[in-house]
This record gives sequence, structure tokens and C-alpha cells, in this order.
Amino acid sequence: MEYDEIVSKVKAIIVDKLGAEETEVTETANFTNDLGADSLDTVELLMEFERVFDIKIPDEETSTIATVQDAIDKVAEKLNQE
Repeated sequence: MEYDEIVSKVKAIIVDKLGAEETEVTETANFTNDLGADSLDTVELLMEFERVFDIKIPDEETSTIATVQDAIDKVAEKLNQE
């Protein structure tokens, strides 16, 4: 999967799950501070990334995912490991 495709899918999932405006979902946007996600929202986002991209993100790696770019990087990393 191309990097640009990963970026657009991750952003689309965030818009869908958090009800955020597309313009708010920038690479530097923090899920909690900028997009208003609580811990449950973040867990649901990660589960959706795993489902859509058919990847597994171990619990010990989820604490490093705070921004949209973190999520994009993690998804790209997991896709490249397969």
C-alpha cells in the first residue's frame, strides 16, 4: 500500500470516528488536545486501524500514538513488517 493511501485512510477513519472536520485532522494534530478524543475514543481508533489495515498494534506500542502522524507512522510500520 502506498504511503499516500495510508495517510488518506488514517485521516478518513479519524474524521469518521471522532466526528472531526477534515481540516482539523493534520499530521501534527494531537488526538486528545486538538481533536477532543478521550481514552475510549483512542482505543476505538486503534481498533479501527487494526481492522481496516489488517494489522495488530500491541498494547505496549499504543502509548506512543498521540498524534495523527504517530498513527500514520505506526500503520505504515506494521504494514511494512508483513
